[in-house]
Amino acid sequence: QVQLVESGGGLVQAGGSLRLSCAASGLTFSRYTMGWFRQAPGKEREFVAAIKWSTSSTVFADSVKGRFTISRDNAKNTVYLQMNSLKPDDTAVYYCAASRAILVVTTRDRYDAWGQGTQVTVSS
Repeated sequence: QVQLVESGGGLVQAGGSLRLSCAASGLTFSRYTMGWFRQAPGKEREFVAAIKWSTSSTVFADSVKGRFTISRDNAKNTVYLQMNSLKPDDTAVYYCAASRAILVVTTRDRYDAWGQGTQVTVSS
């Protein structure tokens, strides 16, 4: 059974930083593309970032380019989302997801497993 557990969310002031972690189990982690999505109240869940299993390819939503980075540690079965220069618009529940797709994918339907989410709140 695949399990993804996010951590690292919290309350931060605008301009601050947070690092989210997602620990995976029940899958061959190194063969999965890992992604982060977020969902703000009243909005659709949207793509944030993804990293290919080989770590050679990453993709970011335009809204976070230059501020967020994604990385993974295959030895620890963990993917990270480093968020810098946070803005109030970044406030959302952040979800980790795993995809068996060969390419880096950005749509929800291409992801096979999801975590429970972690709340990020950015105050102005």
